[in-house]
Amino acid sequence: MKLKLGIPKGSLQDATIQLFARAGFNIYVNTRSYFPAIDDPEIDCMLIRAQEMARYVSDGVLDAGLTGRDWVMEQALTNTGRLSIQSVSELVYAKQSFGRVRWVLAVPESSRFNSPQDLEGATIATELVKVTEDYFRRLGVRVNVEFSWGATEVKPPVLADAIVEATETGSTLRANHLRIIDTVMESATQLITNQTAWDDRWKQAKIGNIAMLLQSAIAAQGRVGMMLNVRQADLAGVLGLLPALRRPTISPLADNEWVALNTIVEEATVRDLIPRLKAARAEGIVEYPLNKIVE
Repeated sequence: MKLKLGIPKGSLQDATIQLFARAGFNIYVNTRSYFPAIDDPEIDCMLIRAQEMARYVSDGVLDAGLTGRDWVMEQALTNTGRLSIQSVSELVYAKQSFGRVRWVLAVPESSRFNSPQDLEGATIATELVKVTEDYFRRLGVRVNVEFSWGATEVKPPVLADAIVEATETGSTLRANHLRIIDTVMESATQLITNQTAWDDRWKQAKIGNIAMLLQSAIAAQGRVGMMLNVRQADLAGVLGLLPALRRPTISPLADNEWVALNTIVEEATVRDLIPRLKAARAEGIVEYPLNKIVE
């Protein structure tokens, strides 16, 4: 039996393949093929644009796939009552960072518009048309929402009065002299499936295992393991310096006066932590990378 898995083509593609690699799945993309190879004989991969993933999973072309919550909502509003999918896991990563993406309403820096209500009768350019229309409908503001084929940031003020665009850091908007006046929605990547695949016990187990491994790879991002030795007499002082997932693992050594500690810390803290541990008389300090943390 095979699991048909959709990998998002485009801006999320590289970040997704890197995440799968940390989770233990190596995906090999051929630029001339939409069917990447994967080192798991139970999975068949297909590259699908994130914007279309929900529809193909819903229709059963794919058993599962990864796409943003934004595009799931867009497809749900486009295919009212005909989209049949469920989210297995939210995977908080994006093309540039391990965080959420914001779809924001932005206008030129010199614009007279300061709130969504100011845009009554205005033209809004975006790829996320249905979600944007729903956003303004809920606010009771009448606007003209136009689909943007790309380079959305350069359209105001000549081709549109405002845009709704995805951003992680806001740097592209600032570079194009745009300012944010509201957040339309936040989005993160989701592993989605359809009811038929989820009702199959083998596929449900396979999808669940993939979700667990991907989550464990995300949990390990930005963290490292640390091992060190410390005298029993100095243990309390060292423990006071060590943050941990729960608490450090303490193991006896051959010399009863010493113990070994194993813990997980944020990588950004290590450069400050190691000198403090050394000052607290810890020895044999070893830092090592982590691929997965299963909680």
